[in-house]
This record gives sequence, C-alpha cells and structure tokens, in this order.
Amino acid sequence: MRATLTRALPEAEEIVAYNMPGFRIGGSVVASYAAFNKQCGLYLLPGTLSQHAEEIAAAGLKATKTGITFSLAKPIPDDLVERVARTARKQAEA
Repeated sequence: MRATLTRALPEAEEIVAYNMPGFRIGGSVVASYAAFNKQCGLYLLPGTLSQHAEEIAAAGLKATKTGITFSLAKPIPDDLVERVARTARKQAEA
C-alpha cells in the first residue's frame, strides 16, 4: 500500500496522523491506511470515494464516505489505489 501511494503521490509528505501512516499535501492528509484485527482500510479525503463508487463496487469492496475496507485475502487492486489517491490529490490542491 505504501509503495503504491508513494508512486501515486510523489510530491506528498509521509506522516503519521491519528496513529496511521499517511500522506499529506499542504495542510491536508490526502491518504492514510491501517491494518486492524479483521480488516484493513484505506482512508481518503471526503468526496473522493463517491467519484469511484462503481469501480470500488466492481472490485467487490466496501466503501464509506472516507474509506475502503478490505482484507489481506482480497486487497484493493493497485491501479484502483492509484486512481483514488490521484483524485484525493486533486481535491487537496483545489
């Protein structure tokens, strides 16, 4: 996840916020990720995921307003991670 986000957000500063590793552009945490006992999550700026709702559903993943949950057995495809991260970057730069 880190490598994929680093490729998608090369200008972002790596940080730890809310006890999660993430990436910040300007004053906005654009993307962060975490692993929990039963699931993992990718968290992005609000509004980002609604723009990719069909792709997320097609991948068989569940999304909230700010996150996609997944398991290690069914991770988020790298190309989808890159697309949602780039959308979040555009929101942060707006």
